[in-house]
Amino acid sequence: MHTRQFIELTQPEIAAQFKRNPLVIFPAGSVEQHGPHLPAGTDIFASIAIGEEVAKRMDGLVLPACPFGVTPMHMPFEGTITFTPETYIQVVKEVCVSTAKHGAKYLLIINWHEGNIPSLAIAAESLHRDYGMTVLTAQACYVAAEMYGKDMGGLTHGGEIEAHAVLAYRPDLVHLDRIEQSSDHGRGRKWDKLRRTRAFQPVLTDIRTIAPTGWYGSPEHATVEKGRRMLEGVADAIAKEAAEIFKQLDEGQGGTAELRHLRKVK
Repeated sequence: MHTRQFIELTQPEIAAQFKRNPLVIFPAGSVEQHGPHLPAGTDIFASIAIGEEVAKRMDGLVLPACPFGVTPMHMPFEGTITFTPETYIQVVKEVCVSTAKHGAKYLLIINWHEGNIPSLAIAAESLHRDYGMTVLTAQACYVAAEMYGKDMGGLTHGGEIEAHAVLAYRPDLVHLDRIEQSSDHGRGRKWDKLRRTRAFQPVLTDIRTIAPTGWYGSPEHATVEKGRRMLEGVADAIAKEAAEIFKQLDEGQGGTAELRHLRKVK
């Protein structure tokens, strides 16, 4: 295929693809401030870039990305646009239900924004139970942190991992020469650790609790080449794991043999 983007294909091409392999990929992100050096669309650019690479490996289509997510915590800073959870859930559901009505059976949500996680879980549950889709959500930002966090300063807001994610897709939007006023790294890591524990989930209302300047990290060493390597590595990992999980879901939940393509990760 000349493109994996749903909106760039014709109706017959989409119909043929759904017959060959009924997998759709939904990129989830947000529009929020990322300091003076990264664009407000950092999170959605990251999920689109990873989604395109995963689609190539799994023979799927990337759905049109809704740029907005659930990000009220960043509203104290310009550059942020947020949905309510209810609106976001409905948008995700209506987009994916439309594809289900045309034959899509497998949905892989690739998310780069932590604030979307609860809403995506609710949407995924409904898409599975009410509309019969087999749904899997990959938290791509966590995959990147697990694979590259040790060498890139961890998953920080506006740090090296996020700079690499955008450099791999839209390097023209990254302004490393404008880096200034990173908030204290120790404080940022302390608060991020608190909100990422499995046993306890506090509600934080303002990003300035984590980073008074709105961001923290050390993105000055980011490069396009390293960004591409990170993108390829994350896409490889997600595609491989997703194929195995879809296979397991298909076998355990009474699916069909339609996952034959998903099992052949390139």
